This record gives sequence, structure tokens and C-alpha cells, in this order.
Amino acid sequence: MNLGDWFEDRLRWRAADQFLRHKTVPVVRHGYVYYFGGVTLFLFLIQVITGLLLLMYYRPTADAAHDSVRFIMAKVQFGWLVRSVHSWAANLMVFWVFAHMFGAFFLRAYRRPRELTWVSGAMLLFLTLAFGFTGYLLPWNTLAFFATKVGTEIVGSVPLVGEPLLVLLRGGEDVTEATLSRFFGIHVAILPAITTLVLGLHLFLIQLHGMSQPQGRGPARALPFVPGFALRESMAWLLALGVLAALAVLFPWPVGEKADLLAPAPAGIKPEWYFVFMFHTLKLIPAHVLGLEGERVGIVAFMLAALALLAVPFLERGEQPTRASRIARALGVLAALYIAGMTIVGYLAP
Repeated sequence: MNLGDWFEDRLRWRAADQFLRHKTVPVVRHGYVYYFGGVTLFLFLIQVITGLLLLMYYRPTADAAHDSVRFIMAKVQFGWLVRSVHSWAANLMVFWVFAHMFGAFFLRAYRRPRELTWVSGAMLLFLTLAFGFTGYLLPWNTLAFFATKVGTEIVGSVPLVGEPLLVLLRGGEDVTEATLSRFFGIHVAILPAITTLVLGLHLFLIQLHGMSQPQGRGPARALPFVPGFALRESMAWLLALGVLAALAVLFPWPVGEKADLLAPAPAGIKPEWYFVFMFHTLKLIPAHVLGLEGERVGIVAFMLAALALLAVPFLERGEQPTRASRIARALGVLAALYIAGMTIVGYLAP
């Protein structure tokens, strides 16, 4: 028995090989959208690898966290590069998750039988934002400390469960070392475990149902997954790696000043860019709306928007484009423009 037969007898790898050889990807007008998910997956893998390397030196205590990040940047060989790659990959990953979601939405890739594929993808978007929120505090610098303080206060405004959530996240009433410890545990253990399960389900569903083809355009030409699509996807990965390396080398991610719990908050403090549209929206809402606290109204609105995102494939059941799908598409365009516009306005605002 040769080595190939030995592995076949134990792993049945030839079945997977045959599946990949017969798997195809539709060639459509906006087929570039199909590569967004692969780029996001690539950036996630970069996050895992660089995160494990950083974990060897990082110490999650109020006294040592900031100093350990400085040590990584200044003393560890190529430590500055690993941290910069990790930070830039996190931001690029958030961008591509949004791009992937909107691309799938406008192609109506959530149609039957891909409802659960869409739901798992939306959950991955929420998990990615949670990664960004919890990871932002870990360097324990001034901006991260006060941004986390503001962010957790917003969580505390959630109706009914806000106060318990605030104490759960902070490990008490205030942002302290207990908060840092909890965010570290969530960031390196709880979120990766949940994300691995949801990502595994998402990839399984994609393989099970294949990639969606836009309706109303007739049968699409099929591109073999191996080697055609796989080679093109690898080129997208190489391009993403080149952009990531250039950003990390030319614009190393700053460490910032160590957090001082007794110092006043810096003027004009803002969260990371992917939360700015929500942050600025809450700032613009009046103190009271119809007798209710304005901030709570805004938070409830964002929660309802998240639920609507999850429910998209169940709200529009038709296979062919309908009036409902055209309304949904218009709302999607408005949502994309709103997120982009409020992000820009939020950064320009004092």
C-alpha cells in the first residue's frame, strides 16, 4: 500500500478531492463580489496567526499591558511589524466584512435555500465588531480607555438589560483592571471559539448550497473551483497581503500614552472608525424623543436594524425580483450611504 492509499483508507481524502474538482462558481457580471468573502477569511487567518504571536509577550494587567505592548514594538524582533499587521488587518477585516455583506445583499444571495448562510454571515459581522470593541482596550492607552468607557456606557443604556450588561463587561461599576482582564478573555478565548463555530457553519453552508447566481440573467457560465476560481482567489489574497504589508510598514500602528484613570477625557474623543456612525448618530439625537430618553431610542433603533438584518431572507421569500426586493435594495443603498456619510461627518465634527 502506497502513502496515498494509506491516507485514503483512513481519511477518505479522494472524496473531498473529487468534490472540489466538480465544484463550480458562476461567472456573472459582478462576479468580483464572490472574492470578498475569501479576502475576509484571509484577513481573519492573519489575525489568528499574529494574535498568537502577540499573546506570547502581552500581559493583561493595568500595570503591565501598555509596557508589554511597548516592549513588543521596541524590543521583540519584528514585533512592531507583527503588531502593526494585526491592527491593520483588524481594520481591513471590518471593512471587507461590510463589503461582503452589502455585496451579498445586493446580489440577493440570501434567497432560498441560503437563508441560514445569510444569518451565519450576519452573525460573523456582529462577532467581528465585537472583536474590534474588545481588542481596542488591550493596549491600555488613553484613547482606548476613554473610548471603552464611553462604549460601555452606551451598552449600559440598553433597555432592561443595560445595567447588568455594563457590570458584566466592566467587572464592576467603572473601567478598571477587571475590565481589561475581561476584555482580554473575551477577545482571545470566547470570541474565537464562537467565531470558529459560526465560521465553520458558514463555510459548510456555502459548500453545501454553492454560490448564489443573480436572478433574471439566464444560466451563467460556470468556472471550475479548482484551479480557476482558486487561482483567482489566491491572487486576491496576495493583493490583500501586499496592501496589508505596505500599510504596516509605512504606517506602523501607534502605541499611544498609557491610560491614566484619574486624568480627564481628551477633547473630541471618538471610537474606532467602524463605530463612528453609531456614536455620532447617538450624539445628534435630542435628549428626549416623544418623552423617552434620546440615547435609548437610538440604541433600540440600532438593535431593531440588527434584527432586520438577520431577518432579511425571511422578509423577502420570492425567487424573482419583486416590488419588495426593489424596496429592500433601495433601503440597502440608503443604509450604505448613511453609514459612509455619518462616518465622514463624525470624523469631521469637533
